[in-house]
Amino acid sequence: MDAQTPRPTGPLAGVRVIDASTVLAGPYCTMLLGDLGADVIKIEPPEGDSTRGWGPPWVGPAGPDGARTAAYYLAVNRNKRGLRLDLKAPEGAEVLRRLLGDADVLVENLRVGAFARLGFDDATLAALNPHLVHLAITGYGTSGPAADRPGYDFIIQATSGLMSITGASDAAGGEPTKVGVAISDVVTGMLGAVGVLAALVGRASDRSSVAGRGQRVDVSILGATLATLVNQAQNAFVGSAPPGRLGNAHPNIVPYETFQTADGEIAVAVASERQWRRLCAAIGLPELAEDPRFATNGDRVARRGELRPILAGRFLERRSSEWTAVLEAGEIPVGPINDVVAAFASPEAQALGMTVEQEHPAWGVIQQVGIPFRLSETPASIRTPPPALGEDTDAILAEVGYGPEEVAGLRARGIV
Repeated sequence: MDAQTPRPTGPLAGVRVIDASTVLAGPYCTMLLGDLGADVIKIEPPEGDSTRGWGPPWVGPAGPDGARTAAYYLAVNRNKRGLRLDLKAPEGAEVLRRLLGDADVLVENLRVGAFARLGFDDATLAALNPHLVHLAITGYGTSGPAADRPGYDFIIQATSGLMSITGASDAAGGEPTKVGVAISDVVTGMLGAVGVLAALVGRASDRSSVAGRGQRVDVSILGATLATLVNQAQNAFVGSAPPGRLGNAHPNIVPYETFQTADGEIAVAVASERQWRRLCAAIGLPELAEDPRFATNGDRVARRGELRPILAGRFLERRSSEWTAVLEAGEIPVGPINDVVAAFASPEAQALGMTVEQEHPAWGVIQQVGIPFRLSETPASIRTPPPALGEDTDAILAEVGYGPEEVAGLRARGIV
């Protein structure tokens, strides 16, 4: 790490991560590790991570070759150093071997068997560095009928059942709908980070060797998405039919949904019987709290078709701001339906520090999403913006023993 790069101070300071993943799940995982202080080296193929081209919108001006960098790439690649490397070439594979020999974590999301075909099967990795934690992200796992398929978030949202419970109901003219972000990839990245952290803890507690043994961690996008179904999966296991789409309504809690007002729409969440009674009083319908049809949450779920029109009619009588004030005064959870810009501009998001600015020498000042967790003694931090393609190649190669002439030769042959 060069002298100008801010030295990490988080709980993973001193941990080196080799990020050989692309697109979203793997890079999101390694960004989280980088936020926590790890030294993350992002290895990109000669043409770069494909998300660099997933625009518009673009950041900064076009380069000398006319290429531009998409906002998408910025979302998951801060706190990393960039190395452009052709892993299919023997000389490129040798660079990776040197990097892995002194690394703590490897993250890759190549299709099953592809990393082994590059010369990095499990046995080779264990011989190269017995302390290495290897996270392998796949679409459908390493065995089974779909093991050889690539994993695409959209396809897995469809096949996992997630889309079947997302969107307006058939009666409301809806259809199965994907989540507005690539949630399957995001959750996979999070669970990948959990797996890596668990393996590092396990390695630290291993007394069989000085540094402890590493291990392989497998996370599939399908498995991660199925795990996110949580209560809906349990509803399916226990119920007599698969759960369907309810729009913004909750399958197990009523009222817990959005309501139209005189000038917009608000989200209202009543999650307890005390809140139910307070809601009835706040909206001027105290008799509902005494109505035996709606006495318990179970009753309200069973009779949502009777209850909702009553509530919906009342909410249409006043503006969103008025209802928000009334419900907040009555200690009823309520909120506006913000767009993304309004959400980050809200006082609540500002208080959390969820918007940060960084300056990149090529792209200028860029805004990014802040860090959502706080550690009191070893704080996470945003130290460097996402790297340009191969931005840190020379410094990284020097750290593993390549001299300037060797680096120049690798560059001339298109290896780096």
